Amino acid sequence: MSVLEIVGGILLIITCVLAIILCLFQDSKQQQNMTAAITGGANDSFYEKNEGRTKEAILRKITRVLLIALFVLTIAVNIVANYL
Repeated sequence: MSVLEIVGGILLIITCVLAIILCLFQDSKQQQNMTAAITGGANDSFYEKNEGRTKEAILRKITRVLLIALFVLTIAVNIVANYL
């Protein structure tokens, strides 16, 4: 094993753990169904209009970036392992 493989493996583990933690922090999406119609659930609330600024939106963006980094890092570690 080369130093690059060890560093890549450590970065993969850290990225995986961070991605799992961020996924667990996110709230689940609520379904718009008949219950919302019966109870008077509104479709256009203040929350939905400012959804890009909320904590959930920020967590989604960070998670997306982390998962792209995880994908790229996995490919890079495999390329390094095959050529060394």
